[in-house]
Amino acid sequence: MFEKITSQQAIELEDKYGAHNYHPLPVVLSRGDGPFVWDAEGKRYYDFLSAYSAVNQGHCHPKIVRTMVDQANTLTLTSRAFYNDALGVYEKYITEYFGFDRVLPMNTGVEAVETALKLARRWGYEKKGIPAGEAKIIVCEQNFHGRTTTVISFSTDPEARVNYGPYTPGFVTIPYNDTEALSVALEDPTVAGFLVEPIQGEAGVNVPADGYLKACQELCREKNVLFIADEVQTGIARTGKLLCCDHEAVRPDVLILGKALSGGVYPVSAVLADDDIMMLIKPGQHGSTFGGNPVAARVAVTALEVVKDENLADNAAQMGQIFRKEMRSIQSDMVELVRGKGLLNAVIIRPKNGKEAWDVCMKMAENGLLAKPTHRHIIRFAPPLVINEAQVMEAADIIRRSILSF
Repeated sequence: MFEKITSQQAIELEDKYGAHNYHPLPVVLSRGDGPFVWDAEGKRYYDFLSAYSAVNQGHCHPKIVRTMVDQANTLTLTSRAFYNDALGVYEKYITEYFGFDRVLPMNTGVEAVETALKLARRWGYEKKGIPAGEAKIIVCEQNFHGRTTTVISFSTDPEARVNYGPYTPGFVTIPYNDTEALSVALEDPTVAGFLVEPIQGEAGVNVPADGYLKACQELCREKNVLFIADEVQTGIARTGKLLCCDHEAVRPDVLILGKALSGGVYPVSAVLADDDIMMLIKPGQHGSTFGGNPVAARVAVTALEVVKDENLADNAAQMGQIFRKEMRSIQSDMVELVRGKGLLNAVIIRPKNGKEAWDVCMKMAENGLLAKPTHRHIIRFAPPLVINEAQVMEAADIIRRSILSF
């Protein structure tokens, strides 16, 4: 057992022994339940980050945790060298749940993105007839798809990219929310796929114009290019629909999922596609030791059941409307803009007297609510989807008081 330590001790240990690749708020969490977390000294907070939308079903959802513990006591890992009695059940469930022929299971979001890129390139060579070594993938400015070497190769964020070269070639970058730019880029016959976030989360909850996704899908279809949706953050009911693409009745050719696919209790990600794409990968050509392990398979089924059984998409839609209304009612010149969809929202902070988004987040933490700045002037607000109206109103009051204190 870990011995109990204070918040200060925990921060000092991480600072001394861990890599400094994150800049957390100075809050040390030790327990979670539903939309709440508690620090090492027992103070309660509203969690308005949800582990970057991994905890959509709420912290430590009892049904999901019970499934994980039961399976962990039975069988944890076989590798894919053998069959196990959980994976096939999960594969049937998730493909029927999202309406695809097949799934390729992985662990982390960026692993699923890498898998989708490999699938698209292989499809481009073997189905579209792109000359060997020439396949291109179109991506968008301000994208965030992870931090592997290939993925940061097409990032436009200097923090993610500088001094990690040489970079992986084969990517074309266009502005987000710009169908004209996509149309021009698609004139290149060596393009195999278009990779896009339905809403750009890390960029500050950039919500594209209505009809953007549908237009992009149609442009891709006209040019025989795969439409690849990265729904790692926007999927699993976060934006008020099961998938963010569902707002425009768009069915991606390749769908990437992660984060809340496990309810935040285990690393689970997945790539879904139909036979004509997925069956191009043969044994030995792609894989993962942990991908599709029995614990992941059982947990993912339960996590997806919870989303449907508890009507989390509908709740996200309703609570999101209430939250944005409350944020827009804050009478402060620090609130420049409020935007979002469902329970994925952002408040753009205009600096005041030298105080920025980080200072607002520190004040909110002091008042009992946790959120995190992105790009210095934007605060993303994404609570667990189990939050109710009374809790949204209480949380909104904390945010309002915190902002008005400046």
